[in-house]
Amino acid sequence: MDLRDIRDLDGCRAVVGVQEAVWGHDSEVVPASLLVASIKRGGVLVGAYEGNELVGFVWSLPGWRDDERTHWSHMLGVLPGARGHRAGERLKWAQRDRVLAQGVKLIEWTFDPLQALNAHLNLSVLGCVAGSYLVDAYGRMSGPLHRGTATDRLVAEWWLERPHVLRRHDRRDQAASQSAVPLTARSRDVLDAAAVLGVQTDGEWDTCTDVRTDLDDSRVTIAIPARFGEMQQTATDRALAWRDATRTAFQTYFAHGYRAVDFFVDRDRGGGAYLLSKT
Repeated sequence: MDLRDIRDLDGCRAVVGVQEAVWGHDSEVVPASLLVASIKRGGVLVGAYEGNELVGFVWSLPGWRDDERTHWSHMLGVLPGARGHRAGERLKWAQRDRVLAQGVKLIEWTFDPLQALNAHLNLSVLGCVAGSYLVDAYGRMSGPLHRGTATDRLVAEWWLERPHVLRRHDRRDQAASQSAVPLTARSRDVLDAAAVLGVQTDGEWDTCTDVRTDLDDSRVTIAIPARFGEMQQTATDRALAWRDATRTAFQTYFAHGYRAVDFFVDRDRGGGAYLLSKT
Protein backbone atom coordinates (compact mmCIF):
# COMPACT_ATOMS: atom_id res chain seq x y z
CA MET A 1 0.00 0.00 0.00
CA ASP A 2 1.34 3.39 -1.07
CA LEU A 3 0.47 6.73 0.59
CA ARG A 4 0.35 9.84 -1.60
CA ASP A 5 -0.80 13.43 -1.24
CA ILE A 6 -3.90 14.17 -3.33
CA ARG A 7 -3.68 17.54 -5.04
CA ASP A 8 -5.84 17.49 -8.19
CA LEU A 9 -9.50 17.28 -9.15
CA ASP A 10 -9.33 13.69 -10.40
CA GLY A 11 -7.87 12.57 -7.08
CA CYS A 12 -10.61 14.43 -5.20
CA ARG A 13 -13.28 12.78 -7.34
CA ALA A 14 -11.83 9.41 -6.38
CA VAL A 15 -12.14 10.45 -2.71
CA VAL A 16 -15.86 11.12 -3.30
CA GLY A 17 -16.18 7.54 -4.57
CA VAL A 18 -14.56 6.16 -1.42
CA GLN A 19 -16.88 8.28 0.74
CA GLU A 20 -19.92 6.86 -1.02
CA ALA A 21 -18.64 3.30 -0.65
CA VAL A 22 -17.96 3.74 3.07
CA TRP A 23 -20.81 5.98 4.26
CA GLY A 24 -23.44 5.66 1.51
CA HIS A 25 -24.87 8.09 -1.01
CA ASP A 26 -26.30 10.88 1.12
CA SER A 27 -26.03 14.61 1.69
CA GLU A 28 -23.02 14.20 4.03
CA VAL A 29 -20.62 13.38 1.17
CA VAL A 30 -18.05 16.18 0.75
CA PRO A 31 -17.87 17.20 -2.95
CA ALA A 32 -14.67 17.23 -4.95
CA SER A 33 -14.89 20.99 -5.45
CA LEU A 34 -14.67 21.63 -1.68
CA LEU A 35 -11.81 19.15 -1.28
CA VAL A 36 -9.84 20.93 -4.02
CA ALA A 37 -10.48 24.34 -2.46
CA SER A 38 -9.35 23.15 0.97
CA ILE A 39 -6.01 21.72 -0.16
CA LYS A 40 -5.18 24.98 -1.92
CA ARG A 41 -5.31 26.73 1.45
CA GLY A 42 -3.60 24.39 3.88
CA GLY A 43 -5.89 21.38 3.96
CA VAL A 44 -4.23 17.97 4.15
CA LEU A 45 -5.59 15.18 1.94
CA VAL A 46 -3.61 11.93 1.87
CA GLY A 47 -4.68 8.85 -0.08
CA ALA A 48 -3.86 5.16 0.36
CA TYR A 49 -3.40 3.38 -2.97
CA GLU A 50 -3.15 -0.20 -4.08
CA GLY A 51 -1.59 0.22 -7.50
CA ASN A 52 -3.56 3.10 -9.01
CA GLU A 53 -6.73 2.41 -7.03
CA LEU A 54 -7.59 4.70 -4.14
CA VAL A 55 -8.65 2.51 -1.20
CA GLY A 56 -8.60 5.04 1.64
CA PHE A 57 -7.98 8.67 2.58
CA VAL A 58 -7.69 11.12 5.45
CA TRP A 59 -8.69 14.79 5.20
CA SER A 60 -8.17 17.70 7.60
CA LEU A 61 -8.67 21.46 7.52
CA PRO A 62 -6.59 24.19 9.20
CA GLY A 63 -8.27 26.10 12.02
CA TRP A 64 -7.90 27.76 15.39
CA ARG A 65 -8.75 26.71 18.95
CA ASP A 66 -8.54 29.76 21.18
CA ASP A 67 -5.06 31.08 20.30
CA GLU A 68 -3.75 27.70 19.10
CA ARG A 69 -3.33 26.82 15.42
CA THR A 70 -4.94 23.46 14.81
CA HIS A 71 -6.16 21.05 12.17
CA TRP A 72 -9.67 19.59 12.22
CA SER A 73 -9.64 16.08 10.79
CA HIS A 74 -13.07 15.72 9.23
CA MET A 75 -12.82 12.32 7.52
CA LEU A 76 -10.88 9.07 7.61
CA GLY A 77 -12.25 6.34 5.35
CA VAL A 78 -10.97 2.98 4.11
CA LEU A 79 -12.78 0.66 1.70
CA PRO A 80 -14.04 -2.55 3.35
CA GLY A 81 -11.77 -4.76 1.23
CA ALA A 82 -8.67 -2.84 2.32
CA ARG A 83 -9.30 -3.00 6.08
CA GLY A 84 -7.30 -5.16 8.44
CA HIS A 85 -3.94 -3.94 7.15
CA ARG A 86 -3.60 -0.87 9.41
CA ALA A 87 -4.36 1.52 6.53
CA GLY A 88 -6.20 3.92 8.82
CA GLU A 89 -3.33 4.04 11.27
CA ARG A 90 -0.78 4.65 8.52
CA LEU A 91 -2.92 7.46 7.09
CA LYS A 92 -3.11 9.16 10.48
CA TRP A 93 0.66 9.06 11.03
CA ALA A 94 1.12 10.49 7.51
CA GLN A 95 -1.37 13.24 8.37
CA ARG A 96 0.66 14.00 11.49
CA ASP A 97 3.81 14.46 9.41
CA ARG A 98 2.09 16.93 7.06
CA VAL A 99 0.49 18.93 9.86
CA LEU A 100 3.73 19.18 11.85
CA ALA A 101 5.41 20.49 8.70
CA GLN A 102 2.97 23.42 8.86
CA GLY A 103 4.08 24.18 12.43
CA VAL A 104 0.79 22.88 13.92
CA LYS A 105 0.89 20.78 17.11
CA LEU A 106 -2.77 19.74 17.57
CA ILE A 107 -5.24 17.77 15.43
CA GLU A 108 -8.81 17.28 16.60
CA TRP A 109 -11.75 15.23 15.34
CA THR A 110 -14.94 13.59 16.54
CA PHE A 111 -15.75 9.90 16.87
CA ASP A 112 -18.63 7.82 18.16
CA PRO A 113 -17.72 6.70 21.71
CA LEU A 114 -19.62 3.43 21.20
CA GLN A 115 -17.52 2.26 18.23
CA ALA A 116 -14.78 0.20 19.86
CA LEU A 117 -12.31 -0.05 16.98
CA ASN A 118 -12.34 3.71 16.47
CA ALA A 119 -11.77 4.25 20.19
CA HIS A 120 -8.90 1.77 20.13
CA LEU A 121 -7.24 3.48 17.17
CA ASN A 122 -7.64 6.99 18.55
CA LEU A 123 -6.70 6.50 22.21
CA SER A 124 -4.64 3.31 22.40
CA VAL A 125 -2.76 3.37 19.09
CA LEU A 126 -2.41 7.09 18.34
CA GLY A 127 -2.35 8.48 21.88
CA CYS A 128 -5.29 10.87 21.71
CA VAL A 129 -7.11 12.05 24.81
CA ALA A 130 -10.73 13.18 25.11
CA GLY A 131 -12.45 15.47 27.57
CA SER A 132 -15.38 16.88 25.58
CA TYR A 133 -18.68 15.16 24.84
CA LEU A 134 -21.03 16.46 22.12
CA VAL A 135 -24.71 15.48 22.26
CA ASP A 136 -26.22 14.68 18.82
CA ALA A 137 -23.34 16.55 17.17
CA TYR A 138 -24.48 16.07 13.57
CA GLY A 139 -28.21 15.62 14.05
CA ARG A 140 -30.10 12.94 12.16
CA MET A 141 -27.92 11.21 9.55
CA SER A 142 -29.20 8.82 6.90
CA GLY A 143 -26.07 6.74 6.27
CA PRO A 144 -26.07 3.06 7.27
CA LEU A 145 -23.47 3.60 10.03
CA HIS A 146 -25.56 6.21 11.86
CA ARG A 147 -29.14 4.93 11.95
CA GLY A 148 -30.95 4.25 15.18
CA THR A 149 -29.35 6.54 17.79
CA ALA A 150 -28.32 10.16 18.25
CA THR A 151 -24.96 11.14 16.77
CA ASP A 152 -23.20 11.73 20.11
CA ARG A 153 -19.45 12.19 19.76
CA LEU A 154 -16.26 12.47 21.75
CA VAL A 155 -13.71 15.07 20.61
CA ALA A 156 -10.30 13.46 20.12
CA GLU A 157 -7.33 15.72 20.91
CA TRP A 158 -4.11 14.58 19.26
CA TRP A 159 -1.23 16.59 20.74
CA LEU A 160 1.36 15.67 18.16
CA GLU A 161 4.55 16.25 20.13
CA ARG A 162 3.59 15.23 23.65
CA PRO A 163 5.50 12.30 25.17
CA HIS A 164 2.65 9.77 25.13
CA VAL A 165 2.17 10.38 21.39
CA LEU A 166 5.90 10.25 20.65
CA ARG A 167 6.15 6.89 22.43
CA ARG A 168 3.40 5.47 20.26
CA HIS A 169 4.99 6.95 17.14
CA ASP A 170 8.33 5.35 17.96
CA ARG A 171 6.79 1.91 18.42
CA ARG A 172 4.17 2.14 15.66
CA ASP A 173 5.68 -0.79 13.74
CA GLN A 174 5.03 -2.97 16.78
CA ALA A 175 1.54 -1.62 17.46
CA ALA A 176 -0.30 -4.59 16.00
CA SER A 177 1.14 -7.04 18.51
CA GLN A 178 1.03 -4.64 21.45
CA SER A 179 -2.60 -3.70 20.85
CA ALA A 180 -3.65 -7.29 21.54
CA VAL A 181 -2.24 -7.28 25.09
CA PRO A 182 -5.17 -8.39 27.31
CA LEU A 183 -6.58 -6.19 30.03
CA THR A 184 -5.34 -8.64 32.67
CA ALA A 185 -1.75 -7.84 31.69
CA ARG A 186 -2.17 -4.13 32.48
CA SER A 187 -0.66 -2.51 35.54
CA ARG A 188 -2.37 -2.96 38.90
CA ASP A 189 -3.60 0.63 39.17
CA VAL A 190 -5.44 0.26 35.86
CA LEU A 191 -6.99 -3.05 36.86
CA ASP A 192 -8.18 -1.54 40.13
CA ALA A 193 -9.98 1.35 38.41
CA ALA A 194 -13.62 1.52 39.49
CA ALA A 195 -16.26 0.58 36.91
CA VAL A 196 -18.81 3.30 36.18
CA LEU A 197 -21.20 1.02 34.27
CA GLY A 198 -22.56 -2.35 35.28
CA VAL A 199 -22.64 -4.78 32.34
CA GLN A 200 -24.53 -8.04 31.93
CA THR A 201 -24.42 -10.30 28.88
CA ASP A 202 -27.94 -11.31 27.97
CA GLY A 203 -28.03 -13.76 25.08
CA GLU A 204 -26.23 -12.22 22.13
CA TRP A 205 -26.22 -8.65 23.47
CA ASP A 206 -24.63 -6.75 26.35
CA THR A 207 -26.96 -4.85 28.68
CA CYS A 208 -26.02 -1.86 30.86
CA THR A 209 -27.49 -2.55 34.30
CA ASP A 210 -26.57 0.63 36.19
CA VAL A 211 -24.57 3.87 36.03
CA ARG A 212 -22.43 5.01 38.98
CA THR A 213 -22.24 8.81 39.10
CA ASP A 214 -20.78 9.11 42.61
CA LEU A 215 -17.26 7.70 42.16
CA ASP A 216 -14.26 9.78 43.20
CA ASP A 217 -11.40 7.38 42.36
CA SER A 218 -8.35 8.73 40.56
CA ARG A 219 -9.16 6.38 37.66
CA VAL A 220 -12.45 4.91 36.46
CA THR A 221 -13.54 2.83 33.48
CA ILE A 222 -16.54 3.20 31.18
CA ALA A 223 -17.45 0.01 29.33
CA ILE A 224 -19.07 -0.09 25.89
CA PRO A 225 -20.89 -3.06 24.32
CA ALA A 226 -19.80 -5.50 21.67
CA ARG A 227 -21.02 -5.00 18.09
CA PHE A 228 -22.70 -1.66 18.66
CA GLY A 229 -23.05 -0.98 14.92
CA GLU A 230 -25.06 -4.17 14.50
CA MET A 231 -27.01 -3.42 17.67
CA GLN A 232 -28.14 -0.10 16.16
CA GLN A 233 -29.66 -1.95 13.22
CA THR A 234 -31.26 -4.97 14.90
CA ALA A 235 -31.70 -4.13 18.61
CA THR A 236 -32.37 -0.39 18.50
CA ASP A 237 -33.97 -0.11 21.95
CA ARG A 238 -30.90 -1.67 23.53
CA ALA A 239 -28.59 0.61 21.51
CA LEU A 240 -30.55 3.65 22.69
CA ALA A 241 -30.18 2.50 26.29
CA TRP A 242 -26.41 2.24 25.85
CA ARG A 243 -26.30 5.69 24.26
CA ASP A 244 -28.18 7.21 27.20
CA ALA A 245 -26.07 5.40 29.82
CA THR A 246 -22.70 6.28 28.31
CA ARG A 247 -23.83 9.88 27.69
CA THR A 248 -24.60 10.23 31.40
CA ALA A 249 -21.30 8.58 32.35
CA PHE A 250 -19.04 10.69 30.14
CA GLN A 251 -20.80 13.98 30.89
CA THR A 252 -20.72 13.34 34.63
CA TYR A 253 -17.03 12.45 34.87
CA PHE A 254 -15.82 15.02 32.35
CA ALA A 255 -17.61 17.66 34.45
CA HIS A 256 -15.65 16.43 37.48
CA GLY A 257 -12.26 16.82 35.82
CA TYR A 258 -11.70 13.40 34.28
CA ARG A 259 -10.38 12.77 30.77
CA ALA A 260 -10.41 9.64 28.65
CA VAL A 261 -6.75 8.63 28.29
CA ASP A 262 -6.81 5.04 27.01
CA PHE A 263 -9.06 2.31 25.65
CA PHE A 264 -8.91 -1.45 26.15
CA VAL A 265 -10.44 -3.31 23.21
CA ASP A 266 -11.88 -6.79 23.71
CA ARG A 267 -10.43 -8.69 20.76
CA ASP A 268 -12.46 -11.82 21.46
CA ARG A 269 -15.98 -10.43 21.85
CA GLY A 270 -15.79 -6.85 20.65
CA GLY A 271 -16.50 -3.76 22.69
CA GLY A 272 -14.12 -2.77 25.47
CA ALA A 273 -13.63 -0.08 28.12
CA TYR A 274 -12.35 3.49 28.35
CA LEU A 275 -9.92 4.45 31.07
CA LEU A 276 -10.61 7.90 32.53
CA SER A 277 -8.11 9.68 34.74
CA LYS A 278 -8.49 12.81 36.85
CA THR A 279 -6.46 15.67 35.45
